[in-house]
Amino acid sequence: MELSMMALALGFLIDLLIGDPHWMYHPVRLIGALIAKTEKKLSEWFPKTDVGQLSAGILLVIVVVLVSTFVPWLLLFLSGKISIYFEFFLMTVMSYQLLATKSLKTESMKVYNELEQGDIKGARYAVSMIVGRDTENLTEEEVTKAAVETIAENTSDGIIAPLLFMAIGGPVAGFFYKSINTMDSMVGYKNERYLYLGRAAAKLDDIVNYIPARLSAYFMIVATEFTSFDGKEAYRIYKRDRYNHTSPNSAHTEAVMAGALGVQLAGDAYYFGKLHKKPKIGDSRRAIEPADIKNANQLLYLTASIALVCFLSIKFILFRNFIL
Repeated sequence: MELSMMALALGFLIDLLIGDPHWMYHPVRLIGALIAKTEKKLSEWFPKTDVGQLSAGILLVIVVVLVSTFVPWLLLFLSGKISIYFEFFLMTVMSYQLLATKSLKTESMKVYNELEQGDIKGARYAVSMIVGRDTENLTEEEVTKAAVETIAENTSDGIIAPLLFMAIGGPVAGFFYKSINTMDSMVGYKNERYLYLGRAAAKLDDIVNYIPARLSAYFMIVATEFTSFDGKEAYRIYKRDRYNHTSPNSAHTEAVMAGALGVQLAGDAYYFGKLHKKPKIGDSRRAIEPADIKNANQLLYLTASIALVCFLSIKFILFRNFIL
């Protein structure tokens, strides 16, 4: 099996074991800093017109993607000149840092722990660390829904999509995806500041997540077969509600999660003090409860593991046929 796939498998295991320790500086922070500084400069340089800000946004995408892809490629190229072992080590570290399975579980379980202790303020704060909506006035049910929705959505964005891109093109392709996804999370808002400046990043994020979102949904449906959750209902709700979102990709895993757990997700939410009307996903066969955060994480881990095995198997078969 080629070097990048072994590094991906090992990086996946390391992520499950240690996640993202706060003391370790994460490369996504560097990408975020690059986005913030570049966006600020381009926004100032280009006219404050719709066309001007749209042009600035296109240039932002080009600069961030090129830099975020070239730097890891250069590091891996130079490490390969030193030693194949050093190259493998660097590939493994990069693969590990591009995945977020353990950290997603860790952060969402902080919400669960606060809810179990009856600390609604603590739960609101914990969930505010992983969602973009306003959380100050959320009820216990709304906090729980927000956490479960985030686990579902980030199963695709934070795990399956990076896995797929790394399976195709190694860590360099993983950083290509991560730069786009990070841009979308920072500037892909439909508010006064980013409506045009962030449009290119948002549209590109929709494109690169089109296949991963759908693969993630089917992997999650398969994962329900290894649990006590309702796989048939997961598939039914997926087919019915997978487009109940302004994003063409976000509702896919949320629909599967809602059906599998037998709860209703999504609905109206406040962002930056403004109410956003959003369709609901799933049927309210029962009230959602804090334990569903644990249930969602169980599906998260199973889905990620199934995806890894699938991608490794396909790549191994293709690689074996190629060398033979």
